[in-house]
Amino acid sequence: MTSTRERQRAAARARLEKEMAERSARARKRRQTQAVVGGGVVLLLVVAGTVWLASSLIGDDSGTDNTAQNADTVQCDWIEIPTGERTPTTKDVGLPDTEQSRVGSQTMTITTNLGPITARIDRSAVPCTSASFTHLAEQNFFDNTKCHRLVTEGIKVLQCGDPSATGNGWRETDGTGGPSYRMAEENLPTEMRPPYPQGVIAMANSGQPASTGSQFFIVYGDSPLDPNYTVLGTITGGMDIVNEVATAGDDGAFAQQAGGGHPKKEVVITDLTMS
Repeated sequence: MTSTRERQRAAARARLEKEMAERSARARKRRQTQAVVGGGVVLLLVVAGTVWLASSLIGDDSGTDNTAQNADTVQCDWIEIPTGERTPTTKDVGLPDTEQSRVGSQTMTITTNLGPITARIDRSAVPCTSASFTHLAEQNFFDNTKCHRLVTEGIKVLQCGDPSATGNGWRETDGTGGPSYRMAEENLPTEMRPPYPQGVIAMANSGQPASTGSQFFIVYGDSPLDPNYTVLGTITGGMDIVNEVATAGDDGAFAQQAGGGHPKKEVVITDLTMS
């Protein structure tokens, strides 16, 4: 028969074991909860990181593509001449596309009755003007037209590109023709001295902003013109032909206006192409 003291000790030991078992169970449950929560947090971080990385990569690719596209193209603003303002010397060939490339270079080949004249065109410098020339060439705009003006004093240029300068002899309207649209000037040589050195091919205009059309001039001697005319490119061949025409002189028909006159040695453009 057990004594009262022994029964008390047994009861105390039983309570202690029960308390320890309960503590152990609570600790195990707490560890499980922490493991579940921790795993969820880790999973959430992994998913969030994956989404962020994917979004960043997609965003970077899209940004890079858009930047490249913007760098490689330009929007050209063609100013169409209203029908009521066109003259008999205006030649309607429609409008070039608005979006144009500004990458690479082109070779302009001007085939004349005296031989070929070639020029290199940098599209990054004159994307819209080169696009206009390409469009006009595809429409045979320059075929069988004459270079209508030669200047041998002050400036030294041979001017061409009037679609109405055709046929035998000269007319008072020669030098007034162009396409049914105009464009803004590009690549103005404001830092060049002289602005238009020998070997340059540039665009003529009326003297007003955004009045560039189809007429162009080849500079065969350094010319102190104001830098208001688009520098289209550089002559790479056929300058001897231009010099030959210049040596023959002009008839002084424009002496009282812009200077010079019709070339005495006739230059006929039979074809103009842009590579």
